[in-house]
Amino acid sequence: MGSMSIWHWLIVLVVVLLVFGTKKLRNVGEDLGGAVKGFKEGMKSSEDAAPQVEQKGGQTIEGEVKSKTHSNT
Repeated sequence: MGSMSIWHWLIVLVVVLLVFGTKKLRNVGEDLGGAVKGFKEGMKSSEDAAPQVEQKGGQTIEGEVKSKTHSNT
């Protein structure tokens, strides 16, 4: 009962096809593929456009963060 056989997956596939239809599933697949392709191109172009930063003898700056509290009274 713990593992799914091939018959279980085929039944799930048939139910999904009946619920969504092949045209809608194809459109979702195309949209997902286009999004992944756009993401990969964006990552590649950001790596090319990112300036290379050289660090020479770094300097540490110490500071303290103070938060403001607003009273609503």
